[in-house]
Amino acid sequence: MNTPDVPSLLPRPVHLQLGTGSVTLDAGSRILAAAGTEPAAYLLREQLAGTGLALPVLPRSTPMLAYAEPATSVALTLDPALGSEAFVLNAHDDQISIIGGDRAGLGYGGQALRQLLSPGVYRRAATRGGPWTLPSVSIADRPRFRWRGVMLDVVRHFMPKHDLLRFVDLLAVHRFNRLQLHLTDDQGWRVQIRRYPRLTEIGGWRTESQLGSGPAAHGDGRPHGGYYTQDDIREIVDYAAARGITVIPEVELPGHVQAAIAAYPELGVTGAQLPVWTRWGVNVNVLNAEDSTVQFFRNVLDEIIHLFPSEVIGIGGDECPREQWRADPRTQQLMAERGLTTESQVQSWFLAEISEHLATRGRRVLAWDEMLAGEVPADATILGWRGSAGIGAATDRGLAVVSCPDHSAYLDYRQSDGPDEPIPVSMVLTLEDVYRFDPVAPVLSPAQAALIQGGQANIWAEHMDSARVVDFYAFPRLCAMAEVLWSDETRDLPAFMDRLRHHLRRLDALGVEYRPLAGPLPWQRRPGVPGRPLTRQQRADEVTQLVAEIGVG
Repeated sequence: MNTPDVPSLLPRPVHLQLGTGSVTLDAGSRILAAAGTEPAAYLLREQLAGTGLALPVLPRSTPMLAYAEPATSVALTLDPALGSEAFVLNAHDDQISIIGGDRAGLGYGGQALRQLLSPGVYRRAATRGGPWTLPSVSIADRPRFRWRGVMLDVVRHFMPKHDLLRFVDLLAVHRFNRLQLHLTDDQGWRVQIRRYPRLTEIGGWRTESQLGSGPAAHGDGRPHGGYYTQDDIREIVDYAAARGITVIPEVELPGHVQAAIAAYPELGVTGAQLPVWTRWGVNVNVLNAEDSTVQFFRNVLDEIIHLFPSEVIGIGGDECPREQWRADPRTQQLMAERGLTTESQVQSWFLAEISEHLATRGRRVLAWDEMLAGEVPADATILGWRGSAGIGAATDRGLAVVSCPDHSAYLDYRQSDGPDEPIPVSMVLTLEDVYRFDPVAPVLSPAQAALIQGGQANIWAEHMDSARVVDFYAFPRLCAMAEVLWSDETRDLPAFMDRLRHHLRRLDALGVEYRPLAGPLPWQRRPGVPGRPLTRQQRADEVTQLVAEIGVG
């Protein structure tokens, strides 16, 4: 029989009580779906394909006499009184029940059921015979935070659709419910906009990529590109929604826009024909402040809105240098006409125009905390990446915040100070560092803490040129983030590590090329490719300097 020794759930549940004995799934088992649970039932059957069991989905009302012999059933029902995303799972006396507060809760109950079985259930097809046994158990669980997110950068290195759908599956396993797709930047434009086809025809690829970190890093000489068609986006959004995940688009402006300017030079301040940028970092080229440029992005966002049903739409707003505006006579003329006295106000004006447009379409703004340099819509959500300063400033103004400080949530940062870490970037951010992260910083008042929607891990992909490299940077640190965002604030690192070691067997079955706890495997290293390692204090000083240079905060 295939069964774990003890339940080893990750994230840690609110309540778990072991009973006596066990429950067995075998060739006679079936899934019984009450009205409204059918989509969750079919998804559960798909997710249990690794058992090799057929597990027919039948209406909950099917009489037991329809079966020649008794067999275990997995019964799904809904009970809104449990609350959003909550679930109860009971396994006793050859019966399994999953009760969800909503469809998402049913899905999370299904994920808990998978974890109660042996890791082999995570394979796409059975490699061993059944039956499959799980312990007799009662679980009642619900998330601590409503926003449990991951930001994935598909600009610096494009992630093909089939790899992105696989990544969605991995997020679902770990009960994340937000995927912010960073779709546009200096280095590429990754979403089809029918009104402006050159955004992907020209902006969707670059001649090469910077190999390594820092000004001395050279180019690799290899063209890179790709984008998602609108049909691709609809498929990704629907696939994620079936797994309880909302996909949130991010279209950067008014900085990080050279790919758009490469496609439509009239968007830039100088009007010059620029290439799609091949370097990493903060770029001096920004959008001009013409009304026509604002209208261009209104039109872009109208198409984005039709593709993504998320309540919030990301508009970036970060790392926008002002040198071009300061030196440009036309920008200075527009500033005078609009009563703007500083270049910082140009950025705020641009973001306000876009925010107002989104509001007319019934959507709210999601932006990085640099947006706090100007007026911010009262219903905006701020991505607090600059630590307690950015989070505190946003909550002081009564704004909703998603906590994602770089010192705890940036998974492109190196995972140790050892010489075998590939392309070592910035400060060390270990698995243990991520596990100790709390989105609600202790310095916040109760009123401020109530504005924290949750947290998010950010995966910037400058040095992640394939899905297997994303695996290395993301896992197992995303396992720690999953528990931080789902479970309560209690931290028990030894207990977490015990459960993680078992969980890594599930990742093995899923084919995830995670970073082993003992360090990178030989093929996960990148000898000879320069990095830019920093201490924690150096990185903190760097963020402070960057903020000062771009005149925000």
